[in-house]
Amino acid sequence: MYKRIKRKDNSVIILVPNKETKAITFEVLYKVGSREESKNNNGVSHFLEHLMFKGTEKRPKTVDISKELDGIGAEYNAFTGKDHTGYYIKADQDNLPLAIEMLSDMLHNSKFDKEEMDKERGVIIEEINMYEDNPLMYIGDVFESLIYKDTKLGYSIGGPKENIVNLSRNALYNYYQKYYYSANSIICLAGNFNEKKALKLINKFFPIEKKRGRAEFKKVKKTKQANPQISIIKRDIEQTQLLLGFKSIAKKDKNFLRTQVLANILGGTMSSRLFLEIREKRGLCYFIKASSDGYEDLTSFNIQAGLNKEKTYEALKAIKEELNKLKKDGISEEELKKSKDNIKGRLILKLESVTAKLNLYASQELLGKDIKEIDEILKELDGITLKQVNNMTKNIISWSQSNLAIIGPWQSKNKFLNILKN
Repeated sequence: MYKRIKRKDNSVIILVPNKETKAITFEVLYKVGSREESKNNNGVSHFLEHLMFKGTEKRPKTVDISKELDGIGAEYNAFTGKDHTGYYIKADQDNLPLAIEMLSDMLHNSKFDKEEMDKERGVIIEEINMYEDNPLMYIGDVFESLIYKDTKLGYSIGGPKENIVNLSRNALYNYYQKYYYSANSIICLAGNFNEKKALKLINKFFPIEKKRGRAEFKKVKKTKQANPQISIIKRDIEQTQLLLGFKSIAKKDKNFLRTQVLANILGGTMSSRLFLEIREKRGLCYFIKASSDGYEDLTSFNIQAGLNKEKTYEALKAIKEELNKLKKDGISEEELKKSKDNIKGRLILKLESVTAKLNLYASQELLGKDIKEIDEILKELDGITLKQVNNMTKNIISWSQSNLAIIGPWQSKNKFLNILKN
């Protein structure tokens, strides 16, 4: 069970108690990410995330923050997405007051010291280099910059390196002031805590501010393509990374779960269609998977594979054959049942973790949806029919609307384009 508390300034607190643990997770989320940026300041959300760890008046240096948290054996970190930024501390239940006070100090009192800021530019550029040098990680950015091109969803989270070099202190601070306010936050606590004492601490260190609304993203609409789109990053590597996808429905859409059932059947397990056909039967790849994910207003339905570079064309043809077969013949009742059972089992196991439960509720809150308990989600899953999934397949798979990102030893798009078109 959880409790959602909407405060007078429109900020939200989510509490997920669990007396069976001796730990707590305290997390603060802001509804801001790279989709709120411009071309000139792309990367600013992620840069800000780094700066929150660079010192406050009370704890002037990064080491003052890390020593205090390391001293109690805490886990702590932050993350930036395209639509949210989050900070968390996991600790022994007795250290809840420190966790709340520490995050409050970091998020409200960071110094924005210019010297520290300039040093951090190099750190962030090396983080960007790390992603770009790892094709398995980088392929997602290449794909999203293609399928969401001409929209802010196509911006990378890290941003271009020249922006990181040139972002001024004023630009960073003004962006912080614009989005890091109480009503744009979701304050989350999970684990073993006394509710009355926890709320007293939260209200003390995250006080109610002037009433405002949560940030609203400018909606990205699903547009039609005239032809397939291809993006190739030429790299002399042995294993090709390939990501093929189609624009799909909004994550807020009540039917989004159907796309996840379909992805599970196609490439969600080691007994899925793509795994058995492309890897086991034909030996064309090391890994292959299908997924359905994205953002509140637009998502994508994807197939990702790590391929032998000599067999990349053959593998793409085989993937297309499987998708055409799926669209033409549909799935069976047996496949539908297995997919539902698999998703159900994975979800139940995952939610053994109180932190995972917290993330489930917080992710729904970020989307602006009514929060559903696991039983409601499982009931919705059980209600999905064969006809609904097969209709969804026909709506998603359209080769003129396909998008293909590749990292590998190629320059020309022609042969790939011919496979997708014909």
